[in-house]
Amino acid sequence: MAETERSEQQRRLRPAPLLFEPAQAAADPEHFFDLESIEDPRELLARSTELTLAFRAATDRALEYQAIAAAQLADPRRFDRLTTADIAERAEWTEDYAKKMVEFGRDLLRGVGRSGDD
Repeated sequence: MAETERSEQQRRLRPAPLLFEPAQAAADPEHFFDLESIEDPRELLARSTELTLAFRAATDRALEYQAIAAAQLADPRRFDRLTTADIAERAEWTEDYAKKMVEFGRDLLRGVGRSGDD
């Protein structure tokens, strides 16, 4: 029984895969990852929770990639370096936020905060 509980916990911790919906289904505002077709509330809660976790994980990963790109674009060693104002304009950020993202990206590129450094 402990084995079953452990595998259930591992399944819950792993975000659901984000799959692209067909264009026809995505065009329907009532359609969202087929959640509207789930009638059992337990199953609906489980699947919608999986999607929530997956979207959060995807957001976190995308944010890290934004920061890395911002840091690379602001790198003074680049001949085509961008200013934080230019980066902010491209990403639709404020300049202050762009500065923070550049610093965060530099930290990520140095490996600060990864795997146990938190």
